[in-house]
Parts: sequence; C-alpha cells; structure tokens
Amino acid sequence: MKTFCGRANPTTGSMEWLEEGEDYDYHQEIARSRYADMLHDKDRNVKYYQGIRAAVSRVKDRGEKAIVLDIGTGTGLLSMMAASAGADFCYAIEVFKPMANAAVKIVKKNGFSDKIKVINKHSTEVTVGPDGDMQCRANILVTELFDTELIGEGALPSYEHAHKYLVQEGCEAVPHRATVYVQLVESKRMWSWKKLFPVRVEAEDGEKILVPPSEMENCPGVPSVCDIQLNQMPSSDFTTLSDVVTMFSVDFSKPVQSAPTYYRVQLEPVESGKAQIVLSWWDIDMDPSGTINCTMAPYWVKPTSALQWRDHWMQCVYFLPNEEPVLQGEKLLLTAWRDEYSVWYNLQKAREEENKAAEEEHKADVHVESPVCRCRAHLLWNRPRFGELNDQNRTQQYIKALRKVLKKDSVCLCISDGSLLPVLAHYLGAKQVQYFPSRIDLYHPHELWQAFFKANHLEDKIKIIEARPELLKPYHLDDKKISILVGEPFFTTSLLPWHNLYFWYARTAVSTHLASDVTVLPQSASLHMMIVEFQDLWRIRSPCGTCEGFDVQTMDDMIKNSLNFRESKEAEPHPLWEYPSKSLSDPQEVLTFDFTKTVPQHCLSTEGSVNLLRKGKSHGAVLWMEYHLAADISVSTGLVQISNEKGSCEWNPHCKQAVYFFSSVIESEILSDPTAVTYAINFDTKTGEITMDFKL
Repeated sequence: MKTFCGRANPTTGSMEWLEEGEDYDYHQEIARSRYADMLHDKDRNVKYYQGIRAAVSRVKDRGEKAIVLDIGTGTGLLSMMAASAGADFCYAIEVFKPMANAAVKIVKKNGFSDKIKVINKHSTEVTVGPDGDMQCRANILVTELFDTELIGEGALPSYEHAHKYLVQEGCEAVPHRATVYVQLVESKRMWSWKKLFPVRVEAEDGEKILVPPSEMENCPGVPSVCDIQLNQMPSSDFTTLSDVVTMFSVDFSKPVQSAPTYYRVQLEPVESGKAQIVLSWWDIDMDPSGTINCTMAPYWVKPTSALQWRDHWMQCVYFLPNEEPVLQGEKLLLTAWRDEYSVWYNLQKAREEENKAAEEEHKADVHVESPVCRCRAHLLWNRPRFGELNDQNRTQQYIKALRKVLKKDSVCLCISDGSLLPVLAHYLGAKQVQYFPSRIDLYHPHELWQAFFKANHLEDKIKIIEARPELLKPYHLDDKKISILVGEPFFTTSLLPWHNLYFWYARTAVSTHLASDVTVLPQSASLHMMIVEFQDLWRIRSPCGTCEGFDVQTMDDMIKNSLNFRESKEAEPHPLWEYPSKSLSDPQEVLTFDFTKTVPQHCLSTEGSVNLLRKGKSHGAVLWMEYHLAADISVSTGLVQISNEKGSCEWNPHCKQAVYFFSSVIESEILSDPTAVTYAINFDTKTGEITMDFKL
C-alpha cells in the first residue's frame, strides 16, 4: 500500500502530494513522536509508579484480585509498573500497531508476558467476556491520554466508554483526578499573536496609519489552543490580573461525561488592566487524597519546586474574543466552554445574584459552538506570523530599506504571503503597486486583502494579481516593466527557514517582466549556522535505556531506525525561544543566495569546519536565514544575540529555526570534548532542499 504525504515544494511555494512507501507514515510517526520525551519525564514516571502501587494495595487490602486496564499503553511502561506492584493481570491497549508490537517485545524482555496482554485495538472496540479481549471488567483503570489541553487527545470519550463497558463500578483510577487552573493576564506580546496592531508610516505627505478591517478586529480567531513553554516567557512580558483559580476538575474513578458543557467561576481582579489572555494548565492527583501530585504549573506559581522540563505537556494560552477593561476588585464571571476535544473562554461582568436554578437547568441542554475565524486572517497567518507582522522594529527595517530604493515612478511588484509590504510601498511613494498573494487557492486571501484595502481607502491603489508567477502576462502589469521587486520573503507553506527561498524561484519565473535596472529587495540571503548545547531539547531525540528500572531499549531502537529511515539527514523546525541553548561556536555564514540573478542550474554546496570556543555538549547545529534588504539593512530569522559570557542565545521569537541533532545525541555516545565540527551542506536548486552532514 502506498501513502500520500503532503510536502512543501520550495521551488513552487505549493503543498504537493508525494507517494511514499507504506512504511513512511509509520516511520514519521515514530521519528517525530514524543515517546522519548515521556520516558525522560522522571517526575511523571515516578508519580505514576507511586499512584499505581497505592491503587494495587488498596484493591488487595479489600481482598480482591487486582485487574488493570491500561488505555494507550505505548511502551507498556504503566502495565509493567502495575505487574511489578503485584497486579494479578493487566490488559494493555494500544491502537497504533507498530507501537503495540514494540510493547509486546518490551513486556516479554522484562519478563511480564504471563501478566500482561497487549491488545492492538482502540479502547472503544475492546470486548469483555469469556470469548472477549478481556475475560472480565477491570477494577483499576490506568491511562495516560492527556495533552497540554488535557482533553485534546480524546481522553473524555475514552474514559466515558471505559466506565460504561470495561471497568467495574467504584474502580480505582490512576490518575484519580485532573484539575484545570486559569489565570487572567494582560500581555501585549501574547495579544499580538491574535490581533493586528495599527502600523504607523512616516510618508512625505505626513503620517499614515494602516488599520486592520473591522471584520478582523471583531474576529474571535481560531479555536485551536496555543500551547507553549510558558516557563520561557519572562514576567516582564505579562501582568497577572487575577489570582490562580480552579476552573474545573474531572474525577476519573467515576463515570465521565464527554458531552459539551461549560464551567463558570467568579473572579475579582487583583489589579486593573486590560483582560486579554487566559493562561491555563492542569495537574493530576495520582491518588484520592491528592498526596501524589504531578503539576504543569509555571514558574511564578510554584517558584520553589524544581521545574520538571517536558515537551509533551506544556501550558495553554487562550485569547479572549475581545479585550475587556477590568477594575481591581470588581466581580467578573469567567466561563470555560468545552466540547469533547477543546476548551475556550469568555469573560463578562458579574450581574447581581443570578438565578442559579435557571442556570443549572439551562446547563443540561447547553449547545456550545466553538469560535470560528470569519475574517480569514487567522487562517492565513498563524500566531507567530501575527507576532512578526506586529514587530515594529522589523517593520521599520523594511520601511528604511524601501525608502532607499523607491522613486516617484517606481513600478513595484510584491511576492510574499499575507504581507504588508504592498501597502508600505504605496505609502512611501511607489507610482504603481501590484501584489501576488501567492497562495490564491488558500481560503481566498484576496477577499481578506480587499477588506484590508477598503478599510484604508486603498481599493484602487494596489492591484492583486490572481495568477502564479510563471503565468504572469504583460497585461497583468498594464504592459509596464517592474522596476522594484520586493518580498519579505514569507510563505505560509514554508516549514524550514530556507523554504522561503521560493522568492528566488518566483523572481526567476517573472524575470522577463523585470526592467534591466530592476532593484530586488532583499538583494540577497545567507544561510547561517552555529553549534549549540541545549539545556533540555536534546531529550526529545535521546535514547532512554531503562525507565524506572524497566528495559525500554526496544523503543530506543525503534525511534533510531525511524530517524535513520529518512529524518536523520534532515533538520527539523523548532521555535528556539522556547528552548534555552548555549552557543559553543561563533555563528558562521555558510551559503549565500544572490536574488539579483536567477536561480542557477547547478547545486550550491559548501564544506568547512567550525571551531568550538566553549566547553559543553555539542547537541547539534542550528541553521537560519538572514535577508539583506539593502546596504547595511538586514533581518535575521534566527540568532538575535549571544547575551552573555556563558553563551546564552536569544532567538527570533517569530520564526522556527532549523535544528540538526548530531548522531551522538541519537546514539547517546559519550564523546571526549571535540574542538571542531566539520560540515558539508548542499542546496539542490532543482528541489529547493538543503542536505547536510556534520562530523564531530
């Protein structure tokens, strides 16, 4: 069986469906899985083990056999914990076939085959009875079905079904309960991920202010949660407006309802300000008394506890539909709405004692609709892109560069996705501005631009060209030649930093329409690289060996095979502002791309070595692009600065950087301190992809 996989083609700026072998999907799933990260999560594993031991003891103390149901067993770790804690039998359910096969091997290797039965099914398909998958219902329910939002992986429907069909009434559950906490904050930085702020431009005929259309101002955005490492958000970037409050909790030992509902709490702001954001996280109690607790609380809530780093569970940022001014001490009602898989919030002023009975009655038949983006901007731009468009310093660099090159008679063509550059070029005096929103098939962004131009009285000033660059005809340009070609460049299909080199391919495609003395902005780009040590990110690719005394090397080997299948010679995108790192080398420019010329036929390659200046573990190389807009004006998508003697790195917060993990991380080799790293990097102009190899 063949698998079709969507991949961005950097030479066309499009998503293309490629035919891959039947193993491709499986290897991708394993290579990019969070299994290694979970196995390295010491806090999680220790607490689960303590909770499981306690649950088995409680059942045994009642004189009953301990029969365990483990839903989503993964490696089989939690079932092995239960068996070694004295459980009589465990049913370990895993729907992902390669994972279920690995669990069988791991269980056998650890000597538990007589106590654990691995069932390769979705839990809702499991049968109970003499001829069923399970001989009888279980009296201990163990699961790890949680994501950062708690319910996003379908925990509620799985629990609901298990209580109806797979476990006994009054069963023990590990975890016993989960509690979701919220805190109201004001944060210009986080709010800039949802709203487009006005842009001020000093033009020759006075100040112009670019404003978003009203549809965009009043749009609730997209319903998906924004999950980030809140522990990397400095306290100077937000103001807490409320104390931390409990929003809701779920008792997993009793029947669970997955039907849509809502929860409401009263808040009193501890400070006046603009309520924009609800920050949220959860904790789980592994036992009924709550003495074994595993929490995702961020640093300012539990500053004394040593924070356990994990990437499989982080914290949530929810955007309120609108900014609400609030006063210290006034009573507010915060409502959390949820369906089976997601949560969203709204805030209102509390009215005098509401009719509680009416509210409870209404709650029984509540119909909940999740927020939907109607303005289209939230479908075109993801949250980091909103942040990038709102970055005034970055915008000023483009304004400064445009000022240098624009003339009164400039005919300007802009090639970038969802860019403000056409408006800036118009305000700064270009005679004619055309714009390629290159993804014309994506949610009809030209409708968004028409609303944008209308809001700023620019309907007849900027022309949208609805054609691909290679299909551009002279009539699109009113038979004029382009004197200035501009791009940020930014394209929504780009996954890795160099995928935005699509600008170069588009520039090549339109070359017959360019004036002989055309100015291209940016004039060039360069690929940069630096060797780093990560504080924690290396764990997602590092083998575990043994976990709480159980041999899980089968899982390590499986991940390693999948990485070697395809991914090991590829870099992967990560937003490094969330993952502290230390530079071990100076940043180095390794390749340059000259946009004043067309894309060459031959490959661009380079090799060399980079010296390591600081002691540390060389976990990998980070790569990023820099765009040279005009003389002395550049923008970087990667390193902002090395902020101290220790080599702490500050990264561009709006972009993902490319991380190439060295095989020493994947193999867990202990190396004597290398003094240099050699590299070979090749840019294939036919495919637009970069391959690389490094040796320590």
